[in-house]
Amino acid sequence: MVTRQARSDAGSGRRYRKAYRDEDHALSPGKAALIVGGVQLLSGLFSRRYSPDPTHPDIKDWYQSLEKPSYKPPDPVFGAAWPVVTTLLGIGAYRLMRQPRSAERDAALALWAANIAMTSGWGKVFFGERSITGATMVAAAMVGTGAGYVERASHVDRYAAALGVPFTAWTLFGGAMTEDLREHNRDLDGADPDGGDPGPQHS
Repeated sequence: MVTRQARSDAGSGRRYRKAYRDEDHALSPGKAALIVGGVQLLSGLFSRRYSPDPTHPDIKDWYQSLEKPSYKPPDPVFGAAWPVVTTLLGIGAYRLMRQPRSAERDAALALWAANIAMTSGWGKVFFGERSITGATMVAAAMVGTGAGYVERASHVDRYAAALGVPFTAWTLFGGAMTEDLREHNRDLDGADPDGGDPGPQHS
């Protein structure tokens, strides 16, 4: 009787410890994929609102009026690169979510979320507000958070950290190009192509 009770107590203890560990353990594959996919999708939909394409003629006209550096990649290449590097970053975030909770993991995931938010925010500032100076500042911040993600993630999952390197490098390149655009287009910084009023005003 005592032995049976002892076994029962031991089993209950094991279940309790397992439940406790599960609270601090990795997210399930499905939940991690849902979070990453949802964040990426929302970011893409938000960024789409400020795309310089025929559906946004004012933005397209302003962008085409800018004097661009000779080293700028073709628009299709530059535009296609962002989904690639953010997807790689998202895969890194997925890997981190599958790791046990820790201060380093949580910090890296917070920086991932900040990077995705600022990627969308850059499009709004640059294309939506036509603020090249503001976009340069956002890009500089993104380089910092990108590097911070790589550093924090390296303490948890080196592959997740490596997946953030293309994002950080591309952001550094994009930031340098944005600064070049600012230097050569001071008259169009925050203005319509005809040099008139600043971009859309919000009440």
